[in-house]
Amino acid sequence: MKAINLKLVALSVVAAIGLFAFSKIDSGSIKGKVTPANSSSKVWAISGTDTLKASVDGGSFTIMDVKPGTYKLIIEAMPPYKNMAKEGITVSDGQQTDVGEIKLQQGQ
Repeated sequence: MKAINLKLVALSVVAAIGLFAFSKIDSGSIKGKVTPANSSSKVWAISGTDTLKASVDGGSFTIMDVKPGTYKLIIEAMPPYKNMAKEGITVSDGQQTDVGEIKLQQGQ
């Protein structure tokens, strides 16, 4: 009887640990503004094997469903502007990260 009770307690502890091991992760987002407004078409967020993209509309963009972590942001420019990269963009669990205004330079 004592062995059965001990096994039940051990099983209960393992089950409780298993429930807490799978906590829900809320995705975040990255938003910003590109100037001049008509200078880019897409924005990419890259972290390890994760690659996300969003369209730029009127100079504004929002990349949705971003997992928490650190990302490199790449702005895909349209001629005569140059592509631009911004590193170290940190997204927290369930939060929106605002990268502010990104000014593109003309290429040569």
